[in-house]
Amino acid sequence: MRWYYEKKELRMSPSIQSGLEQDRESRYRREGARFIIDIGSSMNLSLTTMATGVVYFHRFYMFHTFQDFSRYPTALACLFLAGKVEETPKKCKDMLKVAREIIGDEKMVSFGGDIHHNSEEVMTLERIILQTIKFDLHVEHPYTFLLKYAKCLKGDKTRLQKMVQMAWTFVNDSLCTTLCLQWEPEIVAIALMHLAGKLSKFEVVDWVGRNSEHYRWWDMFVDDMTIELLEDICHQVLDLYSQTQGHSQTDSPPPVTRMMTNNSSNSNSAAGPPGVPPLPPQQSNSTPTTGIAPPIPAGSRGSTPNAYPPPPPQQQQQQPPPPLPPVASYPPPQAPFYGGMPPGMGGMTLPPGFNYPPLPPPQAGGGGRVPQHPPLPTSFHAPIPPLPQQQQQFYPPHHQPPPLPTQHQPPPPPK
Repeated sequence: MRWYYEKKELRMSPSIQSGLEQDRESRYRREGARFIIDIGSSMNLSLTTMATGVVYFHRFYMFHTFQDFSRYPTALACLFLAGKVEETPKKCKDMLKVAREIIGDEKMVSFGGDIHHNSEEVMTLERIILQTIKFDLHVEHPYTFLLKYAKCLKGDKTRLQKMVQMAWTFVNDSLCTTLCLQWEPEIVAIALMHLAGKLSKFEVVDWVGRNSEHYRWWDMFVDDMTIELLEDICHQVLDLYSQTQGHSQTDSPPPVTRMMTNNSSNSNSAAGPPGVPPLPPQQSNSTPTTGIAPPIPAGSRGSTPNAYPPPPPQQQQQQPPPPLPPVASYPPPQAPFYGGMPPGMGGMTLPPGFNYPPLPPPQAGGGGRVPQHPPLPTSFHAPIPPLPQQQQQFYPPHHQPPPLPTQHQPPPPPK
């Protein structure tokens, strides 16, 4: 199944061909991806599960339209399927409860009916998604390649760690774009590491396995990758921040025909998940006019802080955003365990002077600790009657086997 498209194919998606504006389709994709990430974060799902659900979401709408399938039920069904694929399943009713807390009762109208009917709707959508993607469930993400490539770079460990954290954040935010439909995860990881290195002023001058044929560090992994291609991917991620900051809060639900219409008039999906701190004034003023985002401050987690516009003043006074945990709260990737016993679990040591208890004495008429079974009945030892004469003739008279030699003769030596 081909899952990578040209830009002109993305500009002619089924939704756009059905009359939906390109900007609105991009916004619906962002809102669906954010919806998946918000539910996954609230239910403590792994980052791989959320990323897999977002990829299913983007692939689904390359065959169907937002007019026929509302984004919120489809996004929830994609996450429900991704939980099964990544072996982190959750109950559908639990996911619906979390979804109601995130988007509210008004937008839950797009699911239709009560929780029981909502569960049936999600499971029906799950089967439609499976048929749409042709049961191609395996998805690779840039996170694996990001860590793999970072281990090959040489330089200052502190600055390298800062660059990797920034690139990890860019990969998180790239889920709201269509990069997963344009390029392989290896290329996306290299491009966002290149962007993070430029912003953090970390220049890679040496790496493991370098030879005369490698002009840049990524030449060791991908051939014929140009700077123009990397900059195009980087600008798609940076454009995501400018679109999010300049986007209005008004919501325009799609005129769905198969599912119920979303009649809400206010949407907070474009403003990002709750709890994201606003952009400090000095960082917003220091943003260059070339579209390069400022460095990510320490303590950000999960998404770039300047990716969302600050909430209105009345919302800040009513409910201040809680502080986010530091980036270091992410558990570091652990190497797989390839056999052997952990220290202290290699076996049991007997104390000195310990002896096993003596065996019990043999029972009368037995042969050791196990009692002897009674002899079989005599009828079992009766001789088997011979076969009739006509059944002993195994070969016809003209097919009798040759007689066996009286003495084994060794084979003659080869001539």
